[in-house]
Amino acid sequence: MATATHQPTPPFPKQTLDKPGLESELDPRPRYKAPRYKGSGKLEGKKAIITGGDSGIGRAVAVLFAREGADVTILHLPEEASDARETCAAVEEEGRKARAVEADVREFETCRRVVDEAVSAMGGLDILVNNAAFQQHQDGIEDISIDQWDRTFRTNIYGYFHMVKAALPHMERGAAIINTGSITGLEGVSRLIDYSSTKGAIHAFTKALAQNLVERGIRVNCVAPGPVWTPLNPAERTAEEVAHFGEGTPYGRPAQPEEMAPAYVFFASEADSSYITGDVLEALGGSTTAG
Repeated sequence: MATATHQPTPPFPKQTLDKPGLESELDPRPRYKAPRYKGSGKLEGKKAIITGGDSGIGRAVAVLFAREGADVTILHLPEEASDARETCAAVEEEGRKARAVEADVREFETCRRVVDEAVSAMGGLDILVNNAAFQQHQDGIEDISIDQWDRTFRTNIYGYFHMVKAALPHMERGAAIINTGSITGLEGVSRLIDYSSTKGAIHAFTKALAQNLVERGIRVNCVAPGPVWTPLNPAERTAEEVAHFGEGTPYGRPAQPEEMAPAYVFFASEADSSYITGDVLEALGGSTTAG
């Protein structure tokens, strides 16, 4: 059984994935089942939407939400359908309902349509997790095309705005919005200028939106991970970089998705975090200097 200190450690097999990357093709497979996590009904009867829920952090969050009693709709790209089916099966193994919907969060009308459909199918909406992301390393700012800049911003921050805009009409007092930030938004990364910029924007979006919604009783928080073993990274790094991914953390390894997911449960659960909104929770594998 995996523990906090007994998780896969670099060097990993040298490998690359075609974008956007399938979890089923990653070696070792990311760990999302969290066998030591015991549900206690914290989200009993809740309805959740998770963008980028087919794999990585999104998959692990979907599984733990289901273990805590929530039904889940996950949004994914068409190329990620096989991973999405595996996530839905994992949710259903927890005894909850799962739906997988193809959606590009860059388009507001798409977001509005899929949210309306999800609310109708699930019977409500209590939790929104904004998690879908796009990243592409470039050596210098001269190498970042206008198209790449636009795609990164439209996926990573416009997509969050679109989903909130679409979801809020369906959310009542006690609902929760949880955003996925990043250490890159706290410290910056020289080869991820556009991605780091969007993650910094997500942190500010979280704090401003929390202030805006506090009187409506809707909490908004953010989880800012360090390196996590998900398809996002091998899909756009060299095989050598993938082999040593996460090695520079004090833990000497990347996080597994199952290690991130409990933070999302914490923010989704009124039993745990009813007095917390506008927070950015860092999960950095031992680093203490970010932010």
